[in-house]
Amino acid sequence: MGVVQGLIPDSGMRVMISGGAAGIGAAIAGAFAEAGAELHVCDVSEDALSSFRDRFPKALATRADVADPDQIAAVFDAHARRFGSLDVLVNNAGIAGPTSGIDAISDADWSRTIDINLNAQYRFASRAVPLLKQSRRAQIICIASVAGRLGYAWRTPYAATKWAIVGLMKSLASELGRDDIRVNALLPGIVEGPRMDNVIRARAEQTGVSFEEMRGEYLEKISLGRMVTADDVAAMALFLCSPAARNVTGQAISVDGNVEYL
Repeated sequence: MGVVQGLIPDSGMRVMISGGAAGIGAAIAGAFAEAGAELHVCDVSEDALSSFRDRFPKALATRADVADPDQIAAVFDAHARRFGSLDVLVNNAGIAGPTSGIDAISDADWSRTIDINLNAQYRFASRAVPLLKQSRRAQIICIASVAGRLGYAWRTPYAATKWAIVGLMKSLASELGRDDIRVNALLPGIVEGPRMDNVIRARAEQTGVSFEEMRGEYLEKISLGRMVTADDVAAMALFLCSPAARNVTGQAISVDGNVEYL
C-alpha cells in the first residue's frame, strides 16, 4: 500500500453521525460523502434535516432528540432497515450548555447538558458496538472539545462532559481493541461559525466586556492566532477512517491550532 493510497478511505463505508445535519456534523458528513460513504445522520432540527436532505438526497436523515433513549433506539431501527450494518459511528451531537457560575446553574440545565453531550454518546456506542463487531473497518469517533483537556470557567457542565468523553473513548479503545474496533476522540478548538459566536457573546455578557473584546481574547489563546473550521475537523475524521490510521486508537486528537488555555 502506497502512502498516498493509504490516505484514501475505503468507499462504501456505512457511517452514522449523530447531530449530523449542521455544523461540524454536516461537515463530517460532506467529507464522507465525497469519499463514497453511505450516510445516516440524525438531528433534532427539522430545518437542518431538510437542508441536509437537499444536499445529500441519497443519505438517510432521521429526526431524533438524543437526550431520549427511545428516539436513539428508533435511529438504530431505521438504520437497520436501510443499511443492515455499520462501519463508523461518529458520536457528534452536543450542546453548549449554560454559561454561568456554578452557583447559578439550574439542575435542569446541568442534566440536559449531561444527557445530550455524554449520555447520548454512551447510548449510541452501546447500540453501535454489536453492529461494528461485524465490520472489517470498524471505528467510533467521539467528538469532544479542547474543553476536554482544559478547565473552562463558567462552562462547567460543558467541560465536565467533554472530559468524560475522553475517558469514555480511552476505556472503549481498551475494551474493543481485540474486536479490531478503533476508538478515538477529536477535540475541536475554537471553531468559526454562529455557534462559536453565541458562546463568545454569552461569555462577554458574563464577564461584562464587549463581543469584539472577548473574541480578541479567544484568539489570543491560540498559538496559531486563528480559529479552525468545521472542515478541519472533518478532514481529521476522514483521515482516522483511512488505511493510514489503521493503528491509531485510544487517542484524543486536538484540532485547535494549539489552544493554550480557556
